[in-house]
Amino acid sequence: EITLYKFDELSDEVKKKVIEKLSDINVSYDWWDYIYEDAKTIGCEISAFDTGRYNSIDFKANDYCESIAKAILKNHGEECDTTKLALKYLADTVLLPIDTKDYENAYEKQEGIDKEFIRALGEEYLSMLKKEYEYLTSEEAIIEAINATDYNFTIEGDIY
Repeated sequence: EITLYKFDELSDEVKKKVIEKLSDINVSYDWWDYIYEDAKTIGCEISAFDTGRYNSIDFKANDYCESIAKAILKNHGEECDTTKLALKYLADTVLLPIDTKDYENAYEKQEGIDKEFIRALGEEYLSMLKKEYEYLTSEEAIIEAINATDYNFTIEGDIY
């Protein structure tokens, strides 16, 4: 006969052991999928990222920047940093003149604005991925996941 315990019934020392043992409980699957899907919703694509040593993201636009900015305004909250980027982009957008000489200068300026917008969006999505990973691997999130799974433990902290 074995007596089983819920996480909250374990000693503090055993709880620490369980948290350490289950530290990847929230990140042992494709936890980033919804962030990738969000990028697709606005017309962009994330193909890879590294929140560690290289701190990088492979992020590209699959639509015109103006369409991406409008999709952000439609789908993201008013206080989101992506919304602030979209509003800035739309405010900075250059109206292309009809005159040929001025057109080339304006086109080059707009091209720079577009590149900066996509670069900044990529950085924002990388930041979202970092924050999500940090939360999912936090003690608070690990404990929430342990309690949600309704695990039973031995007095030593082994899952039964």
